[in-house]
Amino acid sequence: MRFVAPVLAASLAALAFSAPVSGQAPDDQIAPKSVQLQKQGESFLGAGKFDQAEDALEASLAVDPRNRWAFVELARVAEKQQLFGKAVRMANKALLLEPNDPDAIAVQGEAMVELGAIARAQANLQKLQTICAKGCSQLSQLSAAITRGPTVASAKPPASPKSN
Repeated sequence: MRFVAPVLAASLAALAFSAPVSGQAPDDQIAPKSVQLQKQGESFLGAGKFDQAEDALEASLAVDPRNRWAFVELARVAEKQQLFGKAVRMANKALLLEPNDPDAIAVQGEAMVELGAIARAQANLQKLQTICAKGCSQLSQLSAAITRGPTVASAKPPASPKSN
């Protein structure tokens, strides 16, 4: 009887430490149906069919919520629809699954630029510089977006009123 409490405590501790890891699958273990729906969503996005792309990508995540690429593609769809806050949120969800995903970091940074959060976008750029030490397309993509600045009129700071 005196061993029950320590054994129970050790079992609970082991369960607590193993629980977060057991819910995560490697990328090659994403449900095939989820990947198929994600690819379909990418095709719709490429064709400019944003509503269909969003539907396919959300279905992909319903099949397997660990498909971080579906979150990244949803962020891209949101950007095309000028829903930059949603793009940041979708990229955040991808980054919860893989904190060093260069695509998610770049898409999130681009959306931040459009929201006028240049300092946060530059932090993403610095993270990409660390991840892509030899350079990568996401690095140049985000760097160009920061240099260009917000392209949506509502994201640009208002012009100061002229005094006569």
